[in-house]
Amino acid sequence: MISPEQYPVLIVVIPLLSAFIINVIGWFRKGFSYPLIVLSLIITFYLSVSTLLQVVDGGAISYRLGGWPPPFGIEYVIDHLNALVLVVISFVSLAAAVFSKESVKKELPDRIPQYYTLFILLVTGLLGMTITGDAFNLYVLIEIAALTSYALIAFGRDRALVSSFNYVIMGTVGASFYLLGVGHLYIMTGSLNMGDLLSILPAISGSRAIFVAFLLIIVGIWTKMAFFPLHGWLPNAYTYAPTATGVLVAPLMTKVSVYIMIRLMFSVFSADYVFNTLNVHDIIVWMAVAAIIGGSLLALTQTDFRRMLTYLIVAEVGYMVGGVWLANSAGITGAILHILNDALMTLCLFLVAGIIYHKTRGHHLDDIRGLYRKMPFTMAAFTVGALSMIGVPPTVGFFSKWYLILGAIDAGQWGFMAALIISSLINAVLFFKVIEVGYFEPMHGHHDDGHHEVTIDEAPFSMLAPLYVIAVSLIVVGIYTSSIITNIIAHAVPKGL
Repeated sequence: MISPEQYPVLIVVIPLLSAFIINVIGWFRKGFSYPLIVLSLIITFYLSVSTLLQVVDGGAISYRLGGWPPPFGIEYVIDHLNALVLVVISFVSLAAAVFSKESVKKELPDRIPQYYTLFILLVTGLLGMTITGDAFNLYVLIEIAALTSYALIAFGRDRALVSSFNYVIMGTVGASFYLLGVGHLYIMTGSLNMGDLLSILPAISGSRAIFVAFLLIIVGIWTKMAFFPLHGWLPNAYTYAPTATGVLVAPLMTKVSVYIMIRLMFSVFSADYVFNTLNVHDIIVWMAVAAIIGGSLLALTQTDFRRMLTYLIVAEVGYMVGGVWLANSAGITGAILHILNDALMTLCLFLVAGIIYHKTRGHHLDDIRGLYRKMPFTMAAFTVGALSMIGVPPTVGFFSKWYLILGAIDAGQWGFMAALIISSLINAVLFFKVIEVGYFEPMHGHHDDGHHEVTIDEAPFSMLAPLYVIAVSLIVVGIYTSSIITNIIAHAVPKGL
């Protein structure tokens, strides 16, 4: 029987070993790749949930790799914040893996083992980024996740290779900025352990080198999360990626990067240094306003459904960055809650986009015509996801926006509050336009004379099942928001804000 004390390392080790097993067995029996990845992610999800429950019951967990004490050895630290993010990553990746069966078989029939090897390696990188307590180990894991995401996107169609190359360039720039910042910290402190850095940095917080380190690190992470105007790589990369890749990376990559920003701000530099010594949060909130308005307006100009969703991701990143930099409890609570909520909302909508592409071989708005009659179950789930993105209660989108608006009011950031409201109104226009096309306009080749019956032609069960689990989650998580905040998120907000 495996001890719960070993769960933190197993969360990373099991998907890592699964990548090796899938790659080896896939050479002989490529049909085994799918059940192996689903099994490994079920185990990972179980371990993540169990670890979250341990943290809720007993507080933060520290795991020393190889038994070496920090700061000399690498330490895994699991507290309320990253325990929640671990559950989000494992849940989303499990849903994406279950969904991927038909799309990978159809789009990449000759490269199934190789694709699933990269898929699970990306999940490994994301889990490792979330759980590590070492600043340099974080860089290594960021690069593991980045390299695998470049390859997964390059598997796609049309301009996927060029899009992946642009992503490589921007990703490398972001990683280089981060590494330079960590180098500055190491020169100044002689340590890479996050907890150790947090105890050392207050004594030298006035140093210009520490300011430069913070600036380099934060710009590197912003590049990784596609924070406006550093978002240029994202729309093409997510639009032209294979269906299963989009379903995995769109809900997770930016959200995990936002978590990394929060972790570094509060667990390395401290809230006091970031909000009081630097005192730049007003400027960054206005940058977030630009991200929200810019992403929303760019989404409004799109006629490609999937590309429209990518620009909404840019706006949602603005929600979370702005919420954190409001520098108050309500704003940070809303930002952390939005990591969970936006992951679920984005997953729901990208699952719908994947199903539409699987059935129509397109994801232009014109391809959605008449789908409410032809694919009523898919479009019903889409409606739930759309209402959540708009912020209609009791879906999850309402609750995180509510906390973000409360945070904006507390901080006197009326521009940020206005941006949130404008963005929600633009989302309403966008999604009601999709609903109008899908419900009222006839399918191609059919005349809407009131007599023509449309045969229902839904997606396979392996695609519909995860979609409906996520659609239901958008309501269930919304209903239990108060419990999530009280038992988990409240413990992640720095004291005194």
